[in-house]
Amino acid sequence: MDLQAKIRSLPTSPGVYLYKNAEGRVIYVGKANSLRARVRSYFVGQAGADAKTGSLLREAVDVEYIVVDNEMEALALENNLIKQKQPRFNILLRDDKTYPYIKLTEERFPRVYVTRRLKKDGATYYGPYFPANLAYRITGLIHRNFLVPSCTVDLTRYHTRPCLQYYIKRCLGPCVRDLTTPEQYGEAVHDVRLFLEGRTADLAKSLRARMDEAAEQQEYERAGKLRDLVSTVEQVAEKQRIAAAEGDDTDVFGYHFENEMLAVNLFHMRTGRVLDRRDFFWEDLPEISMSSIHTTRQVAAGDSPAGANDQRPTTNGAFDPSIFFSALLKQLYIDQQYVPRQVLVPVEFEDRATLEALLSGKSGHRVEILVPQRGEKRSLLDLVAKNAKQSYDQRFRVLKPQQHAIQEALQEALQLPELPKRIECFDISHIQGAETVASMVVWEDGKMKKSDYRKFIIRGVLGVDDFASMREVVERRYKRLLADKADFPSLVLIDGGIGQLHSAAQALEGVGVINQPLAAIAKREEIIYVHGLEDGPVKLDHHSPILHLVQLIRDEAHRFAVTFHRKRRQMRDRASDLLQVPGIGATTRRRLLEHFGSERAVRLADLNALSAVVTKRQAEKIREHFDNQIA
Repeated sequence: MDLQAKIRSLPTSPGVYLYKNAEGRVIYVGKANSLRARVRSYFVGQAGADAKTGSLLREAVDVEYIVVDNEMEALALENNLIKQKQPRFNILLRDDKTYPYIKLTEERFPRVYVTRRLKKDGATYYGPYFPANLAYRITGLIHRNFLVPSCTVDLTRYHTRPCLQYYIKRCLGPCVRDLTTPEQYGEAVHDVRLFLEGRTADLAKSLRARMDEAAEQQEYERAGKLRDLVSTVEQVAEKQRIAAAEGDDTDVFGYHFENEMLAVNLFHMRTGRVLDRRDFFWEDLPEISMSSIHTTRQVAAGDSPAGANDQRPTTNGAFDPSIFFSALLKQLYIDQQYVPRQVLVPVEFEDRATLEALLSGKSGHRVEILVPQRGEKRSLLDLVAKNAKQSYDQRFRVLKPQQHAIQEALQEALQLPELPKRIECFDISHIQGAETVASMVVWEDGKMKKSDYRKFIIRGVLGVDDFASMREVVERRYKRLLADKADFPSLVLIDGGIGQLHSAAQALEGVGVINQPLAAIAKREEIIYVHGLEDGPVKLDHHSPILHLVQLIRDEAHRFAVTFHRKRRQMRDRASDLLQVPGIGATTRRRLLEHFGSERAVRLADLNALSAVVTKRQAEKIREHFDNQIA
């Protein structure tokens, strides 16, 4: 069934649709109230389609769909599939900042500690906490007052003696028999749970009852400890009441878009105060967000009541913030355990009400996504927008005037004869010697020059030999430059260690090139070896902008080589011998390769092993095909 016919057969139910390219890879995920109407809309007026839709339709050869009961389920499923498939036409969240949670484990003797990873392990997680040190302060208070530890001692068995935490009175000592009882420890864990859940009134009441009981039994030392703990809990509760009176928890978004680059700021306001902020940057937005609708308009101070960056949409055909914020908010909040009561965004978007309802149901309290137009909340938006512009300038503008200083520092660090204006970097990519390829990327005048990138297929090397592969590619590159009488780069950079460096040097000497600045950066150690100065490798501070520049170029060479290698493997796979087997198509071949790892392994697999992946009839045909080749 062709794509158009498949679209006509789509149901009118809500659901999620997935466009796939010729390689079977998902390139776009979307949700719809009516699958048929939404997918058909891509093909209505196709001749006048915008750049995004045109590119998508040129690549898409198939569409799959998943039917759900309602739009909220579609939102959640769309978010999960985008995170899982990473389709290139979707806006993807690129931010590695995570916030800490406090984890109360589910064990015989539970522990409490700070973590940044949420797992489905039966434990209870509280948070996230802003700023990060708040989580550590709270766990410290728990260790001191409730004596529930965060140690890594094996508590499934008893030990001969306790650790230091017991002796400094930060643990009840469940690791040693008779230091505490399961009942005493369980009582302490119950108190910790009440404390972390914010039920301080219930906790104080329980502690007072135990304090009175201890006093009646003349256990005055225990009563005194409980009295001090009641005082601590009440002080914490009083601070929380004062903070809560100052305002609700709110997240505020602002953005600045210019020259196809985007900076987004997110301010986390808790109890009326800004506790933390996050920066997001996109240098190459997917085409779906460049759909000829909106962009940020700069307004002079006199035009805006706040005198700030007004983010009302304009129509200059560059950027659609409504599509962007719809995608961003889903990826940020749908999987979060805690969502603030208010989220302030600069633009209205299509599924705002549905997302509000979904987040309210998940979080257990009402969540409002607001687009304020005036008043104090609008002023907050303007403030965050100002900060987003500053982040944009710092990321995309301020660093560029420093480029000359970085070049001078690089020249001095590597003892180069001239200022490095052009750097050519090489990397090798293969899997156990198969489909060995090389890449060359170029950095020139402060940025990567993609038009000068080159790909090489290594033809003169058999098996795994990175040194010989590096000799071949460097020799081919600079023999060509000599023949064309072209200028040589300021620096040749090799991704590898001393062995690759010497291989490149031999290749240059072999074609008669001398005095060419040559260096290599070793993986893991991140040490730079300069040819002729190998005995004194350059060790830069890991915060050094010089090292960051060299790493950026090296990583780009690696990315380019790996991408080319994958394409070569895909081309090889398309010519797979498996496709010659009757009844075996591209999908079955891919399933076999994913299971066995290679076509050679499929060739060697017996009938039972094949039958675990495909039908028995298909397995028999595969075995018959390969057995006939041997015969």
